[in-house]
Amino acid sequence: MSDEDITLTAGDAEAVVAPGNGGRIAGLRVGGVELLRQGERFGCFPMVPWCGRIRDGKFQDGAATHQMPLNSPPHAIHGTARDGAWRVARRAQDEAVITYDLVEPWPYAGRVTQVVALAPDSLTLTMSVETIDSSFPAQIGWHPWFNRNLDGVDAEIDFAPAWQEERGDDHLPTGNRTAPRPGPWDDCFGMPGGVDVTLTWPGRLELRVTSREEWVVVYDEQAEAVCVEPQTGPPNGLNTLPRLVTPLEPLEAATTWSWRRP
Repeated sequence: MSDEDITLTAGDAEAVVAPGNGGRIAGLRVGGVELLRQGERFGCFPMVPWCGRIRDGKFQDGAATHQMPLNSPPHAIHGTARDGAWRVARRAQDEAVITYDLVEPWPYAGRVTQVVALAPDSLTLTMSVETIDSSFPAQIGWHPWFNRNLDGVDAEIDFAPAWQEERGDDHLPTGNRTAPRPGPWDDCFGMPGGVDVTLTWPGRLELRVTSREEWVVVYDEQAEAVCVEPQTGPPNGLNTLPRLVTPLEPLEAATTWSWRRP
C-alpha cells in the first residue's frame, strides 16, 4: 500500500501519519490548533529498536558486540526506524496500522508494527517488535515535539516522578538515582506506577501523556518545543536494562495522549 501521508479524523481532532517519513505523527490538530512542532524532523517519531543514546554506539548481546552508526557523536541515538519508510497495513477514518521491517545496520531481522488510533479526545499509539528468527534486545519509545507555545501561552509541565536518573557529562545515566530536580531537563525519570505527565497551556488546553511503562525522558531545553518521551527503558538501556524480543514474546508498549479544553 502507499506510503503517502494519512489523515485521521475524530470529532474536531485530526492526526497526520507519515509512513514515508519514519512512521511519525506529522501533525495533531485539536479544534484547528496544531499541537506538534512542524518540520521533517519533528512531529512525533517512534524510537525503535532503541531509545535515546547508546554509549559509543555499542551494545552487547551475549558475547557479541554490535556497533551502530554514530548519528549523534560520540553516541548512536533514537533507533533506526525513524529514518526508514514504513508500509501501510490498514487504514480507516480514525485508525492506521503501519509496519517497518528492521534492516541493516540493525543486526537482527524483525518487524515493527505501530497502531495509531484517534478519538475525539485522545490519541493512542501502540507499538510491537517481533523477531523473524533469533531473540534480541530492544526498546520502544516515542519522541513527540509538543509546541511550547499555543496561541501566545507557554506550556507548563506537571509530573511526580519517583526518581531522576543522574545524567553524566556524556548525557547518559550514570547509574545513580537522585531526587527529581528542577528543569530545564534533558533527563530520564522513573515512574513505577506508569508514566503520567501533564502539559497545560493555561486557558487553552490540558494534555496528559500516559503509559504503563515506567520510564520517561523530558526534554525542554529548546525554546520551540517540549518533549515527553515514554519508553520501555532508560537511555543506553540496551546495555543496562535490556528487554528481550523472543519468538514467543514480542516487545509491546503503548502511550495515550488525552486532552481537554477549559
